[in-house]
Amino acid sequence: MSETSSAASWTNALRGRAERLLREVAKFGVVGLVALVIDVGLFNLLRFAGGEGPMFDKPLTAKVVSVVVATTFAYFGNRYWTFRHRGRTSFGREYLLFFVLNGVGLFISVACLWFSHYALGLTSPLADNISANVVGLALGTMFRFWSYRRWVFPEDPAAAEDATLATSA
Repeated sequence: MSETSSAASWTNALRGRAERLLREVAKFGVVGLVALVIDVGLFNLLRFAGGEGPMFDKPLTAKVVSVVVATTFAYFGNRYWTFRHRGRTSFGREYLLFFVLNGVGLFISVACLWFSHYALGLTSPLADNISANVVGLALGTMFRFWSYRRWVFPEDPAAAEDATLATSA
């Protein structure tokens, strides 16, 4: 094999990996946006539907319900669309790990808000929103993407081959 064909082969392999990663990132983003709409929409529906929704006086309960529903959607969206070509383990393990890692992502967002608000003394609504919903959300999302790929939906060459055969048939 010549050096030129070896370099071309290496370049093609690198390009293929980058394209797969970009597709995963895009799908992950779509699933996350839909989950966000579910979370916010369901929360507001439970609290304020018809003026006073079924959980009008229970904002924390409404938020827990909306987060559980949105996270469940995100799990299935990521399992069967974003990371469908990756290895599978037991449903219980994946689902529990998915929720735990979502909790870590939430902690990252809250930690950014805490640091900005209390350690730096930036207490305006704009500062709180930037720290929690821009910086915290971005860092938490990057953590979630990395951790899902690493632990929840690990790379498994045999599973990838099976998924490729199943989708091309």
